[in-house]
Amino acid sequence: MRTLAVIALKGGSGKTTVATHLALGAHLRGVDTLLVDIDPQFSARDILSARETPGPECVTSSGRNVLAAQFGALSQRKELLIIDTPAGAVEAVSEAIVIADFALLVVRPTLIDLSGLARTLMLVRKLGKACAVVVNQAPVARENVEAPLVKRALKGLDYMQAPLAPVILRSRSIYQTALERGRSAEEMTDRAAAREIAALCDFVQARMAAKPDEA
Repeated sequence: MRTLAVIALKGGSGKTTVATHLALGAHLRGVDTLLVDIDPQFSARDILSARETPGPECVTSSGRNVLAAQFGALSQRKELLIIDTPAGAVEAVSEAIVIADFALLVVRPTLIDLSGLARTLMLVRKLGKACAVVVNQAPVARENVEAPLVKRALKGLDYMQAPLAPVILRSRSIYQTALERGRSAEEMTDRAAAREIAALCDFVQARMAAKPDEA
């Protein structure tokens, strides 16, 4: 079993949206997945409970009990464990990073999000974990030209030497509309959003399958 921690210390980054889409994406690809929601709002649990067809299992826990949740997933012979971490709770996030094989850091292209990301990157690097950063809620590029705030964010991420996921998730209402029904954007009619999520899911799945020295 592999364990993925989805992290954003800054609230409002869309971390739960990414975590639930990754869990749904893994499920759609035939991977037996457990999503552990340790965010006190338990939004991931509420999202997946609205699903009308079979989907990934979701349980709630806390930062100090996340290791027990991992043992539970192992006993159930799950193939993938995804942890939706709480915003701002450094101790709980640290617990998730410690047991994770890979960390996906979610950041919006704003100065305040990049500031929070810098702290998260230091934490992940201190714990010696493989990671990648995905830019979320970015404006749609016009004629393949990124908005100035996205260009600035990418330059800032390059300065931080942050390993970037090869896809940017755009600001699209379909992501929330889909989750209201417990569904992934891949199951909806917006092809652009579906391609974005598919690319992120495939990237994460490949990184999770890589050997430690390849990650």
